[in-house]
Amino acid sequence: MEKRDLYDKDKNLTGKTIYKNFPIPKGYYILVVLIFIQNSEGKFLIQKRSKLKNGKFATTGGHPKAGETSIEGAITEVKEEIGLDISKQDMKLFFSGRSDTAKVFCDDYYIKMDVPDIENLKLQKSEVDSVYWFSADEIKKLMQEGKFFASHFDDFEILLEWLKSNKN
Repeated sequence: MEKRDLYDKDKNLTGKTIYKNFPIPKGYYILVVLIFIQNSEGKFLIQKRSKLKNGKFATTGGHPKAGETSIEGAITEVKEEIGLDISKQDMKLFFSGRSDTAKVFCDDYYIKMDVPDIENLKLQKSEVDSVYWFSADEIKKLMQEGKFFASHFDDFEILLEWLKSNKN
């Protein structure tokens, strides 16, 4: 069974772990990573999650395994979920935050890359039904219709502000 590292409130590794789907002990946090991939046309690679994972649209993301750094976990999640190889040199950390309510740290990454033939990506069917290129306006519309995973949308809005200020 997969394990996750536990962090203290300052995002220091504690040397302790918990098994996936176990409750996070009081005073500890786990790490979540989200990866936003944008192509040269300005569209974002968005996945339709499997019914097991709520069936909503979202970006790629998950929890690094015990022993993985944030960026290593991001690379692993993209490979596992959508079968895409990404390079850490191409990734930019645009947001890092902590939720005391959810007991998580969230590291959000951005990567600009064109992915030809997304219909040929090897999807992890237990997590992902399909993938699409969507514009920011299309993603906002999905959210308004209740079809986009809300916590991912919050981070997507942070990304849009970051992109505006960095003029990427």
